[in-house]
Amino acid sequence: MTPVNPVTSMRLRTVLATAVAGLATATCLTAAGPANAHADTNAATTPDSHACSPSVSIDRFSDALDKTTYDGTFVGNFSALAVDRDGSLAAVSDRSALFGLDGKTLAPKAVVPLADESGAALDSEGLVVDRDGTRLISSETEPSVRRYSRDGRILDRPPVPDALKVAPAGRAVSNGTFEGLTLLPGGRTLLASMEYALSGDSTDIVRFQTWRKTKGGHGGGFQLGRQYAYRTDTGLGVPEVQATPDGRLLVLERGFTAGVGNTVRLYLADPRHATDTSGVENLTGQDGVRLIKKTLLADLVNCPSLGATAKQPQPNPLLDNIEGMAITGRTGDRRLKVLLVSDDNQNAVQTTRFYRLRVRI
Repeated sequence: MTPVNPVTSMRLRTVLATAVAGLATATCLTAAGPANAHADTNAATTPDSHACSPSVSIDRFSDALDKTTYDGTFVGNFSALAVDRDGSLAAVSDRSALFGLDGKTLAPKAVVPLADESGAALDSEGLVVDRDGTRLISSETEPSVRRYSRDGRILDRPPVPDALKVAPAGRAVSNGTFEGLTLLPGGRTLLASMEYALSGDSTDIVRFQTWRKTKGGHGGGFQLGRQYAYRTDTGLGVPEVQATPDGRLLVLERGFTAGVGNTVRLYLADPRHATDTSGVENLTGQDGVRLIKKTLLADLVNCPSLGATAKQPQPNPLLDNIEGMAITGRTGDRRLKVLLVSDDNQNAVQTTRFYRLRVRI
């Protein structure tokens, strides 16, 4: 959950998951592109006309859900997206609500309240729809990952390493833990990304924790797996991560500068040859640890604005507090269809905005 106004500390969340269940099926899902875009004439006419970089282009954006309500619930505060098994969208709000959205129009179809085991609200940040239709949702409060039924009942809760817990229980900073959540191809490995570094680690190195699914057992079959280290750009955190069908990751990095606005960058990262850091107490960047390799796909400040307007200073009026991401399918030329959403924090100077990208990896 991001503060409603500019941050005053690098450790605070800055103002501005999910995988298609069993990513092997990602390529056959219906695209969930925004409708009612801010001027529908923004639809792309050629692949290069809306280029953000050689690898990324933006088709259009939509502000249609900004400052709206559904069934008495504010529609916004979105922190994660996922494609459901029927091609519709699931979207989690960090104010403890799980929405169902139409895959084409984005119109809300359902909303379910979320809570912890004692009924308290959660700071829900990451979302995965598993192959059986259950929802895996991370909260950065403890942090935690819980499995919910479609109607919001808690089914189980995978374990979390002590070091990743918020101090004083562990070494994580408050409001800087499990932001991203995704399933790797095959649906047997769950991965969560920390937003910021642990105390004792280099401030630009964050940890990605995995769990392996086994038959039965504690936590619905998810047991602790390997852990990896990822280096962020200076001053940025990781609000979202999404597995690609080949086992790599799309990683969002985000920051905010008061009076300037948001920085949002999209990276392609490869954890397959990175060191398992689960036994490494302090990550300094000088310890022989092989970090996750990353390649910049696009700095979204370079996207065409498409006529967007911003309610506060931004280096590009298209930008806002982008926090959620889902791969919704492929284009005819095999690029990934990627849907992003911003978290408006229920704040008058921020916008709930959806973005549809095409990404070549």
